[in-house]
Amino acid sequence: MRFSEIIGHQETKAKLIQTVLDNRVSHAQLFAGPEGNGALALAIAYAQFLNCTDRLPTDSCGVCANCRKYEKYIHPDLHFSYPFFATQKTDTATTFLETWRHALLKHPYLSMEDWRAVSEVENKQANINIAEAHDIIKKLSFKAYEAEYKVLIMWLPEYLDKYGNALLKLIEEPPAKTLFLLISEDSDRILNTIRSRTQLVKIRAYSDLEISQHLRDGQHMDPDRAEEIALMSEGNMSVAQKLVEEKEGAFFELMVHWLRYCVTDSGRSLISYCEDQLVSLGRENQKSFLRYTLQMMRAVVLEKLGAGTIQPLSPAAQDFVKKFGRNYQIEQIQHMIGLLEQAIYHIERNSNTKLLFLDLSLQFVLVYKYNTFREKADSII
Repeated sequence: MRFSEIIGHQETKAKLIQTVLDNRVSHAQLFAGPEGNGALALAIAYAQFLNCTDRLPTDSCGVCANCRKYEKYIHPDLHFSYPFFATQKTDTATTFLETWRHALLKHPYLSMEDWRAVSEVENKQANINIAEAHDIIKKLSFKAYEAEYKVLIMWLPEYLDKYGNALLKLIEEPPAKTLFLLISEDSDRILNTIRSRTQLVKIRAYSDLEISQHLRDGQHMDPDRAEEIALMSEGNMSVAQKLVEEKEGAFFELMVHWLRYCVTDSGRSLISYCEDQLVSLGRENQKSFLRYTLQMMRAVVLEKLGAGTIQPLSPAAQDFVKKFGRNYQIEQIQHMIGLLEQAIYHIERNSNTKLLFLDLSLQFVLVYKYNTFREKADSII
């Protein structure tokens, strides 16, 4: 992967490139930032640039032997470590390497959710086990085969847990020309003994402008839809890519009917709607639907505060925001926003979605029961 293929992060790219040109490459670096920020792609591009035999001033050449193998993630001196769903104690990341390469080629902004999906596991827990730690030590003890540097890219080292202690000596005193690149989405969970041995490279989340511009220019998307997706993704490029395939109109209608049943406390109709419409969406679409509803609730808060909406809305959506806001207090809407955020969190952790949507709906019913404008229920939506 070349730097030019990665969206945004121009300042970070320039700093990484300069460390190579100045021969100041730290042997252990921690790329830390939120999910979907492109840190994994940046690490791969950095390693490719470092080992390119005909590098350009601002990027790898993309055509030398090392680059061609890096592009397919098959270079013998490029090693990956990542959380996996072991079935045996002896399983290592290498056991799942072909699946990993396929996932990474398809999702350069890979999330744990994407990785779980392609791994086709149900409720198994991912981790980086002691067998993997020992395998890393073994692989990096050999000399480089073709490139100047051996590179280990560890995605989500927070999954190492206590087994990370086995790697401390190797990280602190690696063989010559060995580079560790750790990609973390929650660096506070990494063992302090490991974190203290790395050089921190902070990777920020994408801005709404970067995402919307990519969707407009790179995927020729309608500007209004691109801005809407950028807002809903909250800087997460992985989420943005999933939302590209969704239809705003479908989510709007789902939300309207669902909230109508919640507002009117329709009992059986609400239960049936949750089971027939929301549960049947599947986890990915469920999260997208909840994110869409979440953003609409935030738009309601902005409307009530007199700030207007910060994203373009269809006339129907604008009408919803105004009517909904007239019948709820800001505190109530903020409580609903919190409930939606919790629901997304629990779906990501494979909770029972049938129970989740029923509970969320009943919570919304209770929120409305405190509403002093109950007699105006028919005009809310």
